Formats: sequence, C-alpha cells, structure tokens
Amino acid sequence: MQSRPQSPQGTWLRAFAGAVALLLTAPASLAQQPGSDDAAQQAFNNSCRTCHSVKEGDNRLGPNLNKIVGRKAGSLPNYNYSSSMKEAGFVWDQDKLTRFMVKPDEVVSGNKMQPYGGVSAEEAAKVVAYLQAASR
Repeated sequence: MQSRPQSPQGTWLRAFAGAVALLLTAPASLAQQPGSDDAAQQAFNNSCRTCHSVKEGDNRLGPNLNKIVGRKAGSLPNYNYSSSMKEAGFVWDQDKLTRFMVKPDEVVSGNKMQPYGGVSAEEAAKVVAYLQAASR
C-alpha cells in the first residue's frame, strides 16, 4: 500500500488541530498563572484595581502594589505619598495591610485613600493573598 504525498495545507491543518487538542486537554492549572486564585483576584479587581496596579512601576492614582508585603510604607520612588504615609515608619505585613484596607485611618491617619470606605476583613485577606501571589 502506497501512501499519498501530503500537501503543505494538510500538514499545517493536522498540526493546528493537534495544537488545539493539546490546549483543550491541558490541565486548568497550566492555563492559570502560578498562585492565582480567582476569588482573590476578583477581590483585588473589585476593591483596588481602579487606583492600583500590581505591575512594578505602574503607579496610578495610588502607588503600585507590587511586592507591597515587606516594603516600607511610603517608600516607593516616583509616587507622591501623603506626608503621613511617608512618615508612617513601618513595613507592610499581612496584618497591617489587611487592617489598612478595612480602616485606613486607624493605621495611617491622614492617608490619601480618602474617601475610601474600606472592605471587609475577609475581602482584605483575599486581596493580600492575591498581592502576595502576584508579586512572586
């Protein structure tokens, strides 16, 4: 039995179909970014994304939040922090960041996130989880 020579179109079509099949059968974890959690990202999008980015150097109305956990408050270059944030004198940790999102004035009185109503402690914890995962 002789096989017929394959046309370039037929070869391309089979390769394309194989690639599509591979993408459709790949585990969902491969399609997601490492550490991403849909609920945590949604919490960030709902509460923070209008003013903040997680992309390094992408300062908006608020400073970028890339690697915020472990960063000294008010220390990012190229962002015009309030004097109270510049003088806060602490490093952001999970607890302080969560409390700041819930009641910002209780953590840094006179901050520029006004009039910001805060979020629930549960939503804030999701946002912190997202920020940590996105900063890896």
